[in-house]
Amino acid sequence: MFEQLEKFEKRYLELEELLASPEVLANKEICNRYAKELADLREPVSLFRDYKKVSQEAEELRMISGQKHDLEFLDLARKELKELESKKSELESRLKIILAPEDTDLGRDIIVEIRQGTGGNEAGLFAADLYRMYTKYAANKGWSVELMSASTNDSGGFKDVAFSVKGKEAYKRLKFESGVHRVQRVPVTEAQGRIHTSTATVAVLVEPQELDLAIDAKDLRIDTYRSSGPGGQHMQKTDSAVRITHIPTGTVVACQDERSQIKNKAKAMRILRARILDNRQQEEMKRFSQERKSQIGTGDRSEKIRTYNFPDRRVTDHRINFTSHRLEAVLEGNMDELSDALIKAAQEKKNE
Repeated sequence: MFEQLEKFEKRYLELEELLASPEVLANKEICNRYAKELADLREPVSLFRDYKKVSQEAEELRMISGQKHDLEFLDLARKELKELESKKSELESRLKIILAPEDTDLGRDIIVEIRQGTGGNEAGLFAADLYRMYTKYAANKGWSVELMSASTNDSGGFKDVAFSVKGKEAYKRLKFESGVHRVQRVPVTEAQGRIHTSTATVAVLVEPQELDLAIDAKDLRIDTYRSSGPGGQHMQKTDSAVRITHIPTGTVVACQDERSQIKNKAKAMRILRARILDNRQQEEMKRFSQERKSQIGTGDRSEKIRTYNFPDRRVTDHRINFTSHRLEAVLEGNMDELSDALIKAAQEKKNE
């Protein structure tokens, strides 16, 4: 690992020199390529430099501690050395995560689907809260979000909603969100002030590329119908809503949010392809049980993964026994604490 990091640091210094040269600055294409490479190396090189600095400080302190000093000085030195060793261990763990072979899907765009679970209208409101949480997180990260389909319930919550997310590390940071999310709170419709438990399911799907999945047109049944959108001047006068059924798998997707049938069909096909590919991957994972043991959780869509407890203002991820008492911040899209803990736990399981 450290040999690789030495090479990274050497290349980083080379790139800094190259980007300062007039020849490179005059060539926009080469300049952009070098700048991107430099940006990719910045984090591992910075962590490596911190690691070397802490290691040197710890070594110097060990040498001083080996000399004759009074007991008070030695006690202080031991405490400082313990802190340095802890920091060194933390930096080494972060470096291992950065250098670990990455999931081939990590750079891919994703489609997130949220469905209300048990709990009636309150479950729909919770599904809407999750949608807001993810879209706020995406905004914080500079990712782009596109609403693909949505169906609301009587309370204004979502029966189901699907949206795409595009951006650096979107899949890496959201891939562990698949599963059952549980909320414990007093519903706005509850006059007695009793705490209810409701659920919503989340599925994070990699958006397939053309080479990933070929779908034969003869395997599709496409139905069009009138969208059940708002009335008045916006009332649909054409059959713009689209429902696509993949006959071999029985997968059905409906889209009606766009006023254009062509746009609804395109969105429905994107969701359909993502679902079919995900189902294939899930089946493959089940066949490789040993590989599944190295995952965070089982990857099963029915697995309860997280609880959002409003009375205690806490969020608990049951797969890694992680609890945060920053419920409001998490629901406002500040999810890095959660995603960092999940990424770290996944890496540690791989290294076992």
